[in-house]
Amino acid sequence: MTEPLWQWDELIAAAGARAEGTPVHPVTGFSIDTRTLRSGDVFVALKADRDGHVFVPAAFAAGAAAALVSNDYVRGTSDGPVLRVADPLAALEAIGNAARTRSSARIVAVTGSVGKTGSKEMLRLCLSDAGATHASEKSYNNHWGVPLTLARMPASAQYGVFEIGMNHAGEITPLTRLVRPHVTVITTVEPVHLGHFGSVEAIAEAKAEIFAGLVPGGTAVLPRDNPHFPLLAARASAVGARIVSFGYAEAADVRCIQAGMDARADFPRRVAVLGDMLELGAAGDDLHRALKQPVDAAGIDLVFACGPMMRLLFDDLKSSQQAAWAADSAQLAPRLLEAIAAGDVIMIKGSLGSRMGPLAEAVRIRFSKAGI
Repeated sequence: MTEPLWQWDELIAAAGARAEGTPVHPVTGFSIDTRTLRSGDVFVALKADRDGHVFVPAAFAAGAAAALVSNDYVRGTSDGPVLRVADPLAALEAIGNAARTRSSARIVAVTGSVGKTGSKEMLRLCLSDAGATHASEKSYNNHWGVPLTLARMPASAQYGVFEIGMNHAGEITPLTRLVRPHVTVITTVEPVHLGHFGSVEAIAEAKAEIFAGLVPGGTAVLPRDNPHFPLLAARASAVGARIVSFGYAEAADVRCIQAGMDARADFPRRVAVLGDMLELGAAGDDLHRALKQPVDAAGIDLVFACGPMMRLLFDDLKSSQQAAWAADSAQLAPRLLEAIAAGDVIMIKGSLGSRMGPLAEAVRIRFSKAGI
């Protein structure tokens, strides 16, 4: 039997809830989506594009141990135990806060304009060798993803890795204060979500909000090569953080001497699969076209481009680099899978909204079936 994630009475107290009924099975997780809900999960009925309360019966049918619902929810005849609260999202945040308070794990929080999820996954893999490690699923880095990840953190975890994202100023502060990391990582500051900010410096200020939750004596890991390093270092120093920098610069504490494509010169082809960068505002056209220089510098052999903005880059490439363009990732997938071969070095990158994740999964499935 899976060890309970929460005892029922502890969960009631953490959520500040009024309970109706008692679970038959232990509480082993949390879910906000009945399509991925597992037996033993507490279903949290959030109100977003659709009201999650509509799916409570389906959650119990799928094996939910209980449901976290609003006070005014009308309980159905097939419903199991419920926790009634004024606001399910606020209650989820309270549960996440309780999970962080009871934990003795060392916590890392990662933000940055690009590379958050990849860095989080690398940290997950590295730390797992040292002890039990809990980390965000997928890109659960927003106002519901972060508390959901915290609520799922076992009390026995030795390490926790959390991804924190934003597309407006002020969004990171409440999330980092909830996570209370021992180590904060800023991967880079780039003109992503520029449409919501007046300048890249304003983006740097927003990323620096991650230091607001850093525990006393904590560490800030910062990109030394980024032009906004002085600003980030100043904000980290202001909260008493120990600063560790990384990059190519000689002044970096940890230096990279070889960026990944150059290190793979022995492979037959370098393939880039690029999706639209979103929320760039008026600078979007120029920023997409500007990708030609790093693509050429990296010696990319084939480019698969996805989305209307990435068409601007695609049209500027040499004909030998133009593998395929499509309006969306679903249309691009068959052309990509047909063209790539064992031995190719493939980079897949794009904003979450450009849905590049399914392409990465399609590539993984194709080569796992081939035994590669």
